[in-house]
Amino acid sequence: MNAIYILWLRQLKRYLRSRSRIVGSLGQPILFLVALGFGFGPVFQKAGAGNYLEFLAPGVVAMAVLFTSVFTGIEIIWDRQFGFLKETLVAPVSRLSIMIGRTAGGATVATLQGVIVLVIATLAGFRPVSLWSVIPAILIMILTATLFTALGTAIASVLEDMQGFQLIMNFLIMPLFFLSGALFPLSNLPGALEVVVKIDPLSYGVDGLRQTLTGAGYFPLSLDLLVLCGVTVALLVLGSWLFSKIQI
Repeated sequence: MNAIYILWLRQLKRYLRSRSRIVGSLGQPILFLVALGFGFGPVFQKAGAGNYLEFLAPGVVAMAVLFTSVFTGIEIIWDRQFGFLKETLVAPVSRLSIMIGRTAGGATVATLQGVIVLVIATLAGFRPVSLWSVIPAILIMILTATLFTALGTAIASVLEDMQGFQLIMNFLIMPLFFLSGALFPLSNLPGALEVVVKIDPLSYGVDGLRQTLTGAGYFPLSLDLLVLCGVTVALLVLGSWLFSKIQI
């Protein structure tokens, strides 16, 4: 337990010390909120779908959680190249404890980033259905962050260097976001796209946030939680196994 706590604290301190990283990672969510929220707002309203900013904000929060958590998991590649990972792996603790500590730290960092974006969205005009709705929304953020930190760890465990990172971004992370329903409603989609959306685990994170924060969702909240918990457990097991195979 001490090793898990130390690694969790190390990830958190690394995040808090990097002010440029905190500010830089807010650029894209703010751009989406302003450019899309206010740009497409009139079109969305004319279509009779209501306030687009209210619809978009949970998706932008989920985007912040997704990118931060995956990047935190992929930091393993950076640590491997500069020798930091070797120092951790030779410590007299199990690799499972190391993986759990890093994942917990990454999930905490991603959740904090999601909360910051939620505050910014509120300043931009977004209003949750109630103050208490933020509590279950944070739970959804934690589950989503843990899921994608574990995914990032699994990916980083099989990549040798950062050259494959752009490939992962273009063919995995960006499709996960754009096909999650973060930017568009899930009702009345073409059949093939509807299947893809239902396979995308981020869809359930976005829907869970939208349901808790605005009261409007596509899936039942129980299904959102079930899918997020199930996929998180599966990726934690896969990530732990792949992490244990890393050669030093």
